[in-house]
Amino acid sequence: MSSSSQYQLSRQSQHSDHYHGTTLWQRIHIDPWLTLLLLTICCIGLTVLYSASAQDSEMVIRQLVSYGISLMVMFVIAQVPPSIYRTLTPIFYLVGLMLLVLVDIIGEVRMGAQRWINLPGFGSMQPSEFMKLGMPMMCAWFLSKRELPPSIFSVVVTLGLIVIPVLLIAKEPDLGTSLLVAASGLFVLFLAGLSWWLILGTLVLSIPIAIFAWHFLLHDYQQMRVLTLFNPEIDAQGAGWNIIQSQTAIGAGGLSGKGYMDGTQSHLHFLPEGHTDFIIAAFSEEFGLLGVILLLFIYACLLSRALYIAFSHSDIYSRLLAGAITMSFFLYVFVNVGMVSGILPIVGVPLPFISYGGTAIVTLMAGFGLLMSIHTHKTV
Repeated sequence: MSSSSQYQLSRQSQHSDHYHGTTLWQRIHIDPWLTLLLLTICCIGLTVLYSASAQDSEMVIRQLVSYGISLMVMFVIAQVPPSIYRTLTPIFYLVGLMLLVLVDIIGEVRMGAQRWINLPGFGSMQPSEFMKLGMPMMCAWFLSKRELPPSIFSVVVTLGLIVIPVLLIAKEPDLGTSLLVAASGLFVLFLAGLSWWLILGTLVLSIPIAIFAWHFLLHDYQQMRVLTLFNPEIDAQGAGWNIIQSQTAIGAGGLSGKGYMDGTQSHLHFLPEGHTDFIIAAFSEEFGLLGVILLLFIYACLLSRALYIAFSHSDIYSRLLAGAITMSFFLYVFVNVGMVSGILPIVGVPLPFISYGGTAIVTLMAGFGLLMSIHTHKTV
């Protein structure tokens, strides 16, 4: 046998051993634990939505379609190696910025906010949602090319990358999304090894910035949301109504809840947005404290698996991106639950995979597709 034939046979044998040494899940680039937990949360979401929407079957079907599309997006994204995403990250970020500028020029106005771009034949698109991924991807791309922990120059440039889209989103106005997008970029900075004196300095600097924002940037209704956080009764029929009715629904559920479809706050339309931002209040009324603990436990399991994926990877870009996506997902859950229970201002953040919605679900599932890509392409 010639040496070239021996080499070819050896390569084929190595490829065969490598293929048989991987599981089916690794070959299709899907993490079974993340998938199982995501499907569980989606099933809970459909169950709660049917009750919270007053048995609106059409809404449940639309949500089911959103789940189907988002799962397909997750699967497709998981097939692409992280190196491809790293290469395309600057393009994705710049396209996101251009779409945000386009929103300001030709965006569709709804309920006083200019956040959507109308796509004839396809409905509307909210570009700010895509920056929830574009932001951590860009920050991870920039910092992964530099020495860590980041220098003052790297920190300043990263903050510049964060501020530009955040200001464009805040101008729509969409304070909740702008804060979440900013947090996703700041999480990358934190995970990159930002020194504590810089963190403390940023916190001190944020005080005068917050004062300036309160007087010159926040709208009157946004200021009222903060004020009613501390005393909802000052505007019980206006800005304080949401918090009061939400807390009433949560308290009415008690330990074990009133029972499925037996809630009164949402069914009698006392609870505002019971199928979107305040859906966990409707869930709490029907399933009680025990039901909420179970749901939060499932979220905790999902976050634990995502953190394991993030910190088991050696590639800097992949680790920073996976860690930021995981921490951002935690923030979504924390802000929604805190907002509904009255410990945080109302900023319009939906509960991931439970609240009714389309673009937000696809964006969140795309983030988990990136996590699966990072995890499975490491081992295959």
